[in-house]
Amino acid sequence: MARLRVIIPALVRTFIKSKTEYPGAMILGWLSQFAAYGSMYTAISLILARFGALGGWIWPEMALLLSFHLLAYSLGASLSFVQFREMEEKVRMGTMDAILVKPIGVWTYIVFSGLNIGYAGHIVLAVGLMGWALTQVDIAWTPLSLLLFLGCLVSAAMIVAAVMTMIGATALIWVKSNHLYQIFFGFWELARYPLTIFPLPLQVLMLSVAPLGFMSYVPVAVFLGKDVALLGAWAGPAALLAGPLAAGLAMLHWRYCLRNYQGAGG
Repeated sequence: MARLRVIIPALVRTFIKSKTEYPGAMILGWLSQFAAYGSMYTAISLILARFGALGGWIWPEMALLLSFHLLAYSLGASLSFVQFREMEEKVRMGTMDAILVKPIGVWTYIVFSGLNIGYAGHIVLAVGLMGWALTQVDIAWTPLSLLLFLGCLVSAAMIVAAVMTMIGATALIWVKSNHLYQIFFGFWELARYPLTIFPLPLQVLMLSVAPLGFMSYVPVAVFLGKDVALLGAWAGPAALLAGPLAAGLAMLHWRYCLRNYQGAGG
């Protein structure tokens, strides 16, 4: 444990130093992300200004949903997306074998040697939009409710990191796994909207097999006092537990794939 307290900060510092070597390009990347999401959210706000609500959600409520979705994604993906998207290449080129012999846990090394600071633009936009939305909606804040809100945010980020870990781990057995990210981002796009606007089978799917409904809709609906489809009174506890459960499944999947890894040659 003491060794990890030294190694992990060193890995993060080295990676950040490499990424900040060209600060102009990094800042332009942040601005482009900010502009892309900002324009999309502006379009949604204009649609709601014209039609009033989406599935019973007015613009301030949708703004909270969108910002929660983006912030949870950014936090989770910064620990997983780029790192595990490159797993396929590591396996194919054989560089994964070199990581296996390092004196540190494989998952820990992969995550913290590639900590993605490129999500700063996402986080700034999400925090700003969330700050505004929280001033427009009626939520009775208490110390406990604030802790629950933060707990749900952490749980949502854990879902993102867990799913991306499982996709990356699959490359250890299949070699090719990046196509699974297309499926993930398909559900991820849907997760930024209220589940109630979708057909019932899709709602069930996004609360079970593809649990991205817990990434934003369920926790935000709970704090806004809205009825949560299919979960009812269990929605709050489910939002808190979904992340740890997903992380547990990801851990089991990761260990299984690591045990059965035989290299790109099979």
